[in-house]
Amino acid sequence: MRNKIVLWGTDAADERILVALELKIDENKVIIYTFSEALATDDFYQQMMDNWRNDKDEPVVFPEGHQTFSRELSITESILPEEIKVERTDLIQRAQTEWHFVVLSSKLSDAYRNELKELEEKLASLKDYDKELWGNLKNFWGKVQQQMRDRTLLREHADEIKARTNKAFDALKALRSKMDDQFRESSKENMQRFSETIEDVEKRIKENTHLNKIFDELKRLQKDLRGTTFTKEHRNKLWQRIDNAFKEVKEKRFGDRGDGGSGGGNSPLDRITSRYNGLLNAIEKMERSIKRDEDDLAFQARKIDRTDGQLEAQIRQAKIQMIEQRVNSKKEKYEDMMKTKVQLEDKIEKEKAREAQRQAKRQEEAARREAEAKAKEKIAEDIRQQQEKLEQESGDQLASAAQAINEQKGGSKKTVAEPSSEKDSLEAETPPKVETPPAPEESLLDAIGTTIGESLEDVVDTVKAVAEVVAAKIDEKVDDLKEDFNDLMKEEE
Repeated sequence: MRNKIVLWGTDAADERILVALELKIDENKVIIYTFSEALATDDFYQQMMDNWRNDKDEPVVFPEGHQTFSRELSITESILPEEIKVERTDLIQRAQTEWHFVVLSSKLSDAYRNELKELEEKLASLKDYDKELWGNLKNFWGKVQQQMRDRTLLREHADEIKARTNKAFDALKALRSKMDDQFRESSKENMQRFSETIEDVEKRIKENTHLNKIFDELKRLQKDLRGTTFTKEHRNKLWQRIDNAFKEVKEKRFGDRGDGGSGGGNSPLDRITSRYNGLLNAIEKMERSIKRDEDDLAFQARKIDRTDGQLEAQIRQAKIQMIEQRVNSKKEKYEDMMKTKVQLEDKIEKEKAREAQRQAKRQEEAARREAEAKAKEKIAEDIRQQQEKLEQESGDQLASAAQAINEQKGGSKKTVAEPSSEKDSLEAETPPKVETPPAPEESLLDAIGTTIGESLEDVVDTVKAVAEVVAAKIDEKVDDLKEDFNDLMKEEE
């Protein structure tokens, strides 16, 4: 984009003249030189086109008799006097538009140069790295980059500002490198100290002693870790060890809960709640960021009201537009966050209801198992009592049978030993006849064995009968429990 143009035209007398226009950026003016056709020789015209227009080092001497005009640069009014007419009016119109942009861009560049100069002065007075100054320089370069992308800064101006900004960044990086060495050394010492404490905690966890006290100690370690200087690598390692220790303590205290309960720390409700809390933190940060931009916007607006010059007002207006765009973008993100917040709150309420249902079912299941266990114990006790009763009755029967056999045996011996009639006496004198001996009389042991066998058969039959009765009772109990459970479910519905 040239700041000088040369073209042919005519003056008020309709005579041919050579017209040269030069933009004075700092003054926001256009200087117009006119040369009559007699003065504008071929050599002079060639010098104007090759040297003067292209700003070459070889100077061009204007001949005597030329005229000079000065015009304010305006986007609405023509930059040429009314008496001067040119052949290429389109070239004049384009130059007028482009030069207006050049002036505004130059003024914006000056504003950025002044802002950068303030940052360079602060940097020159630093002895240690300043994070705030780094952030300010980073924000400044972000604004310049945005202007470069929008092509509102001329290339030569942008290159100059870029070179100075890079130099400032290099100086801050050198200070930060020095600070980082100290930071890493401090992190190493803190890492050693925390590692010793965590090793002692891990040892006590393995010993399975004072788990509640260890749990509280781990929470204190977490809190201390947040406020201690660490490198990212050291912090991540310590977080992982503390997290593993927490999991081990929970497992030893509560066991490995595979039922999806809240004790496992990984239930759907826990995950949604964790995401919700993270979103709340992000919303809070976004609100603070929007508040800062709005304060900056109000500051720029107040500056415009108190400004004395049009240039400063234009610069402030440009800044206001940039801040407004940033605020609008953040507000869109903020609205999306709030919509997500409402969705998560709805999910949390639904998940709480599901968790309450699951807890009620677990309680019902526990009550059912307890009722079944009590029923089984009662049935087992009834069977034991029945068995004791049968054993006692069987023992009484055996004793009665043994007594009856003894009485019968004693009566038979008495009858054989005492003959009581004359016939018995005569038979005693007469030689006995040889007769077939009678069958041997049943012994006491055989009789008892026979009686015991019969009694045992009775016992077995009785036990079988009792077992059938008990089985029927168990079936009845199970049916009753099922009916109670079904009635309970209907009441819940």
